[in-house]
Amino acid sequence: MRPDDWYCTQDLTGFLSHAGSFLRSRPDLHTVALTVTETLRTSGLRAYGDEAPVFGVLELDGQVRAAYFRTPPFRLNVTPLTPAEAESLAAHLVALGHSVPGVIAARDTAEAFVAAWRRHTGARAAVSQRQRLYRLGNLTVPHPLPPGRARAAGKEDRDRLIRWYGEFVESVGDHAARDAAGWADSRISYGGVTFWEGEDSTPLSMAGVTPLVAGQVRIAPVYTPAGLRGRGYAGAVTAQVSRAVLASGVREVLLFTDLANQTSNSLYQRIGYRAVADFAAYDFRGARDF
Repeated sequence: MRPDDWYCTQDLTGFLSHAGSFLRSRPDLHTVALTVTETLRTSGLRAYGDEAPVFGVLELDGQVRAAYFRTPPFRLNVTPLTPAEAESLAAHLVALGHSVPGVIAARDTAEAFVAAWRRHTGARAAVSQRQRLYRLGNLTVPHPLPPGRARAAGKEDRDRLIRWYGEFVESVGDHAARDAAGWADSRISYGGVTFWEGEDSTPLSMAGVTPLVAGQVRIAPVYTPAGLRGRGYAGAVTAQVSRAVLASGVREVLLFTDLANQTSNSLYQRIGYRAVADFAAYDFRGARDF
């Protein structure tokens, strides 16, 4: 397998026309690529930052075998690869002179790419986060639910959404993929955040949902302010959002968890989510110039 079996483009339309069927073939494993490219398609190529995103495709014998994208300054996101494919991708990116601050992918793919990138650049890698992708099976709504009700966030909630999104990103120890105001405006536009509010109508927790793409949606983010945790609000709002998604006819309902957070992993399993695959995010440092 050669590095030039990959090609790189900044043309989103061309990338989707070429790799779209491949991405839709596994909407679970490709959920992030599907939702990010949909956001770029509908909100513009600067939705995630000032630099233009980059896309890549591996094609062998006329068939797309893998794909990647990067929305600078964030990590490279890669669909599942064999070790040989990871090696060829690293060589391809080095040949193009692309810097890669990190990678996020299914665990085996991430580990293979980390090893290949170090061979080509000398970069050291540090694990940033280990995640597990879940798919909803049979939904089990928690009983009893905490006092309160679910409601969709609206324009009047914009300031709270901006604040909570920032707090959520800080709580998971990562960088925001979008600016908080842009994220809030986008989610409000399609009813993409639901609150669990108390009997006095005060929002206590939130669960978001990505737009429908290729028959799948992903529950994200789920956030409860620190002082309100441990009272069942996150489980209640996640279950209500999951039920609403199922009622709309969607059958592929997904979510990611941080494997270090045993509370959330146990919670989602009790609701009915079942493990699909483990993912890992790595950050690179100390690469040689190339």
